[in-house]
Formats: sequence, structure tokens, C-alpha cells
Amino acid sequence: MKKLKLVCLLLTASMIGSCFVACTGSEDKEETSATTIPSQIETQPTETEEQLDYVYGETFHSDVPVTYTMFFSDASWYAMQDSWLTDGIFKDIEDITNVHLDIKSYDSSDYMNNITLDINAGEAAYIIPKIYDDSAFVDGGAIVPISKYVQYMPNFVDFYNTYNMQEDLLTITRSDGNYYKLPGMYDSTMPDYSLLVRKDLFDAAGVDIEAIEKDYTWEDLCDALVKVKAYMVSEGMCSESDYIWSDLWCGNESGQGNGGNLLKLMGNSYDVNAGWAIGDGMRYDQEKDEFYFSPTTDKYKEFLKVAHKFVAEGILDPETFTQDDSTATNKFFNGQTAIISVNKSQYANFVSNLDTNLGAGNYEVYYAVAPRGLTNYSPAGAGRLECGVMISQKALDELGEEGFIKMLRFVDWLFYSKEAYTLCKWGVEGKTYQVNADGSKSLLPGMCCSGLGYANDEEGSMTDIRLEWGYAGGNFWYGHTMEEASDHFIPPVAAFVEHVGEYRDAVPLSPGLAPTEDQTEELNLIATPLIDNVNTWTLSFVTGKEDIDAKWDEYVASCEGLNSSGLVDLYAEIYGK
Repeated sequence: MKKLKLVCLLLTASMIGSCFVACTGSEDKEETSATTIPSQIETQPTETEEQLDYVYGETFHSDVPVTYTMFFSDASWYAMQDSWLTDGIFKDIEDITNVHLDIKSYDSSDYMNNITLDINAGEAAYIIPKIYDDSAFVDGGAIVPISKYVQYMPNFVDFYNTYNMQEDLLTITRSDGNYYKLPGMYDSTMPDYSLLVRKDLFDAAGVDIEAIEKDYTWEDLCDALVKVKAYMVSEGMCSESDYIWSDLWCGNESGQGNGGNLLKLMGNSYDVNAGWAIGDGMRYDQEKDEFYFSPTTDKYKEFLKVAHKFVAEGILDPETFTQDDSTATNKFFNGQTAIISVNKSQYANFVSNLDTNLGAGNYEVYYAVAPRGLTNYSPAGAGRLECGVMISQKALDELGEEGFIKMLRFVDWLFYSKEAYTLCKWGVEGKTYQVNADGSKSLLPGMCCSGLGYANDEEGSMTDIRLEWGYAGGNFWYGHTMEEASDHFIPPVAAFVEHVGEYRDAVPLSPGLAPTEDQTEELNLIATPLIDNVNTWTLSFVTGKEDIDAKWDEYVASCEGLNSSGLVDLYAEIYGK
């Protein structure tokens, strides 16, 4: 199977599930692929001289000051400050482009709910970033079918053509032949979320994590953690009744009631949908060329048994699936636990907190590749798209077509140009970062940014470029090439990415489906209660509240009673089988 390339993709969560694209029967897939979305896009000129000046590689600049409204997902851990407007990212954008962004900000925890209310009320901003799933907005007419206009976006077009993005864009194309969001595009896939382990404790317990990670399974990891716990008990670091794994991104705060990141990672390795990646439970069988409901398969049962083993062995705290994230991180930072989920952007922050709590030099951590299950799949999942940007119909209505296309030129520069990517990620050369003799970038002395892997000093006296000025923030910084996206990697993160590419296989990209509006409604009517049922049973099985062998048939029957077979039949109908 084709190995992954070494690349950088800043993902919040890489999910495997069913994507809806325009396909008919399997015998027609090549023809549909070629006619629905072109393999190559040609850029189109526009009428005005100002817009004709904007071509690939050039800086967008409006001859007259212009204001565009934009929603903003405000992360509480680096909340937006007035200095971002007066001396930071938004001021820089305006100085370069002559575009003022009128920001309507919502806390990231409730961002989607709030912008949905605004859009439904006719109060949409022109530019709507940080959209993972645009399903709720496609049929209402409030969002522009942006695929009709991408020919006016030279940076988007160049990336699409250069890296052959046709098949990937098909995964977000709807039954009308259009896609409605501009996604973050990458030249290849790579992992983000995995496991951070206390290497010093593993070494003391006789477990060489670096030596075993290439081929180890989840069962192997569980056996290793049993040894680690025995060592910690012998040293008085914990008792037999304590758990040494209390994970985050799984509970009340971010687990979404489905087991979150951990069950997503494990499920992916067993070729089933689980956790954050549960979706509607449907998965594609490459050999049979058909979709099936994965949560009632033998593979899912095996996945559940292995996940439960960590709880049964006294390793994984069952409260992982109900607790707040801070509970999990505090236990790890205080030395109570020996393993936790991590992603690339959090690595430096975790190390900084360990330095504060345990003291630098008193511990060692290792960013480990996630174990194998029934497959050797990479935790990166399939596909090369990330979250994206929607453009509201309100923008087209109020700006008119000429003004609308001009705004798209700006959006193209902001989200797809190399110049804007560097600005949004690193800040301003000479102010926040420098270009070294070898062409690499580094923050200037006195600057830090946990999102880029540069931790603050022990006194906390350095200036965090994300907190102070809004650089390296999630609303702008996604997409682009391996070279660009990896230019901030610190050695442990670079090593992790390299190891995943070497040790794990790429996940095949599944074909998509394009249901009609009525079929989409029918899918939702079946899937919503069905997946709620799956999630409830799954967490009960994993935590040991229900016995997997004793209750498996009852669980499967409950899914069938909620029409899981109807979901499969509907997929087959849409897929044309």
C-alpha cells in the first residue's frame, strides 16, 4: 500500500466518514468525475483594470478602501485582543490590501450555533471561515455555490491544478454539481492527533517506546502500560486503584458524546467509524465496492473489546469520557498519568506545563505514532481537505457581481497566497520573525508562540505573537504545501510526522455520494437517533457498564430496530448500486 509523504497539515480533527459528492453508478464514476468538476481550471479575467492586475503570485490591493464583514471563531485560550486590530494581524491585512475586515466574533465553543442563527436570520457576514461541515447551509440559498466563481481566484486555481485536487473536491460537491465552501487544500495527507507518553517512565519500566512503535498494536500498548503502572506503584507514584491514563478531547467539553479523539484514533485503525469520526457510521468497502454500516460489524466488536481492555486493566480512567479536558491535562502535568492525547499545535504547550509542574530535566516525553489495529492505516485519515470558508449570498446581493468578484480576489489572497499564509502564521519579518541564512524562519529573540512550538520562558516574560497580535490563529492558518506548512516544526514534531509516513499506510479515499435534498433529509432522520444509540452503547461497552459478549446481539438488534439496514439501502440507492 502506498506510504504517506512527509507533509504538514494542521488539522483540528481529521475525520473518516461519508462525504457527499456527485456520483451516479459505479460504472459511471469516471464520466461523472470528469464532467462535474474539471480536472483543470482556467483563470478568467475580469472587467476592471484593478482586478486584471491581480494574478497568481501578486498581492491583492484595492485602489479604494473597502470593508468586508467576516465571522470570527474566537478561541478562549488565545482570545482576540484590541491589539490585533490596532497593531496586529487585522491591521497588517488592511495595510497591505486596503481592506478593512469588520469582525463579528463568537466564542469557538459556540461558533457554529451562533453563525447558524445569524445566517438563518439573514444576518450573515460576507466571509465565513472555520467551516467543517456546510451541510446545514447548502439548501437554504444563503450560501453561494462557490465552485461557480473559483475561476476568478488565481491562487486557488494554481493549487488545484498543480496538485490534482479534483478527486478531493468531489468529496464536498453536492447533488447540483457545486461545492459551497472553499476548503483548506494540502498537497498530501498527514497526521496531527496522536499520543504523548512519559518516556522516562516507559524506560524505567523496561519499555522502549521508540523501538516498538513501528509495529505495535493497541494490545501491545496496553501491555506496556501495565508494566508502566507496576513501576509507578512500586515507586509510590500511584496506587493499584489509580488509573495512569486520563485522556482529553473525549469528555463533556469536546468529546461530543461519542468518545472523541481517542475512539476516533482507535476506530480508524480497526477500519470502523468511531468517536469524532462516527459520522453516520457508514464506511466504504474497497474490495466489494459498496457502503456498509460499520458499528455493527465484527471489526467494531473487536475495536470495543480492545478499548475496554484499557479500562479493565486499570489503565484508562472511564471518567475520560465524561470529564472536562482540564481534568485530564492537569493529571498529566502533575505526573499522575503517563500518557495523553496530543496534537502538533499543543506539543510545546504541554512541555511548558510539564516544565512548570515537574521541572525541566525531571521528565522526558515522546510523541508516539498511534498503534495498529486490524489495519496499518495512518491516523491522518483519507483526503487532503481541511475546514474551509463559505461566502454568503448576502455578499453577492449587496456588492453586485463586480464587487463580489473583487472580494473573492481578496479572499483568494488571504486564504491561498503564500504571502498571506506567511503573514498570518509568522507575523511581520523584523517584528516577530526572521529569515535565517539557510532560508528557514525563526521567531526573533523575546518572541514565543506555543502554536508554532516556541514556548515562553520560565518567567513568562516573552511576547506571545498569537496572544498579543493574533498571528498563528486558526481562522486563517490552514492549507498550503508541505514545505510551507512544516516550516515551524520543532524536532520532536518533525520526527513524529516522519515516523508516521514511514510506519503507517495511507487511507484510501472513499467515493462520495450526492443525495438529493429529500434523500439528505431521509438520511438525517435515520442517522440521528441511530448514531445516538450507537454512541450510548459504545461508551457503555468501553467503560464496562455493559458486557460486550453478553449484550452484543441486543445492541445489534437495537441498531436494526432504528433502521440501520435502511441506511445501508439508501446509500446503495444513492451510489447507484
